[in-house]
Amino acid sequence: MPTPTSRRRFLNWVCLGGTGIAGAVLSVPVLAYLLSPLINPNRNVWRDLGPVDQYTIGDTVKVNFEEPSALPWAGQTAQTAAWLRREDQTSFTAFAVNCAHLGCPVSWEAQPKLFLCPCHGGVYYADGSVAGGPPPHGLFRYDSRVQNGHVQIQTRPLPVG
Repeated sequence: MPTPTSRRRFLNWVCLGGTGIAGAVLSVPVLAYLLSPLINPNRNVWRDLGPVDQYTIGDTVKVNFEEPSALPWAGQTAQTAAWLRREDQTSFTAFAVNCAHLGCPVSWEAQPKLFLCPCHGGVYYADGSVAGGPPPHGLFRYDSRVQNGHVQIQTRPLPVG
C-alpha cells in the first residue's frame, strides 16, 4: 500500500510546478526576441525615390520612404527619410536623416551647407563628416544607384552611436 502524500510535500510540488510554468511562459517572448534576427533577418531593399530629372544637380533634399524593417502594425512610424544630393548627371549621395550620436533627426541648412542636430549640437559638413559637437563619426550613408531613369537607395537598419 503506497504511503499517502503529506500536505507539505503536495504544496511543495504545486509551488515548483507553478514556478516552472511561469518561467516557461515568461521565457517564450524573451527567446523570441533574442532569436528574431535569425528567424526573420532584415533585408536590404532598394527603394525607388522617383525620376532622376526631379532632382537638381548640387541640391540636397529630404526624401521619404518606407522603413525596411517595419512591422505590419507600425503605421506612420514605418515612414522614414534620407537626405539625397544629386552630385552630377548620374551620381547621388544619400545620408541618413538621423544623427550618429543618439539618432536625433538632423536638418540641412543650405546657406552654410551644414547638417545640424538641434538636440545635442551635432554639426556635419556637406559630405557628412563631423564638423563639431558630440557625434563620434559622420552621418551614415545609403548606397545609391540610377536604374531605368529612377534614383534608388538601398535601405537597411542603421545603428546609432
